[in-house]
Parts: sequence; C-alpha cells; structure tokens
Amino acid sequence: MPKPLWAPWRLEYVQQADELDRCIFCEPEEELLVHRGEHALIVLNKFPYSSGHLLIAPRRHLGDFGLLSDEEALEVHRLGARGVEALRAEYAPHGHNLGWNLGRVAGAGIEDHVHLHVVPRWNGDTSFMPVLADVKVLPEALVRTAERLRPHFS
Repeated sequence: MPKPLWAPWRLEYVQQADELDRCIFCEPEEELLVHRGEHALIVLNKFPYSSGHLLIAPRRHLGDFGLLSDEEALEVHRLGARGVEALRAEYAPHGHNLGWNLGRVAGAGIEDHVHLHVVPRWNGDTSFMPVLADVKVLPEALVRTAERLRPHFS
C-alpha cells in the first residue's frame, strides 16, 4: 500500500493557479517577497521546481524582454547573481539553472511580466517523484525559505 505524501500548504496555491487576477510582480505577496530593489524585485515561485526557486522581475509591468531598460536589465541580472550567492550560502546546492521563459510555448506561466528564474539544483534532485507520481517534494515551506533568504539582500 502506498504511503500518503502530505503537502497541505500547497492546496491554496493549486486551487488558485488559474484564477489570479493580479500580477504577482506588481502586487507581490509580502511573505514571498525576498527583496525589492530600485528597478527590480525578487519573489519566491509559488510553484517551484525546487526549494529556493527565485523569480526576479523588473518592477515596471513589462511583457517584452526587448523593452527592458539598461537599468532594469542590469539590476535583474545583478540580483540573479546575488540570488545564486544567497542560495549557495543557505542551501549549498550543487548548481543552478538561470533562465528566461519568453512566451507560453517557451514555458512562461506569466507572459505579461518578464522575469528571470534562478533555480538551485542538487545531484539527484530529478528523482523518480516527478516522473512516476507527477509530484515534487519540497522539504521547506515557502515562507521559511523567504525568511532565510531576505537577510542576504539587506
């Protein structure tokens, strides 16, 4: 008999995934906001690939990557570098994925506000769970992850 896998904190997110009536970057949830800079901000991904999955976006609502100002592009990428360092210090991942998903066909869940993904990775983190059970195991609540990462940006 299979053992149940409990993640009750995710139910709220899953139920509201398609009902979002606001931009998560323009109106971020404070408990998931890691850092707010002059031109860009960092929030935790509510549907992370792994614990510590950061989303870095310009503060200006912008859906076209090519329209980023020099200041926005610079701050987003500098925060990406700081995010890598913060994750390295707090979680000691073995590597990171950084990337932009531009357009729905490219995997963008939010098309109308460009954002950079910073995803910590560990050896063996692509375990059998996503393949066999369509489940990801996250060992830490998102609010706790935000609390751990905020001091790295103050």
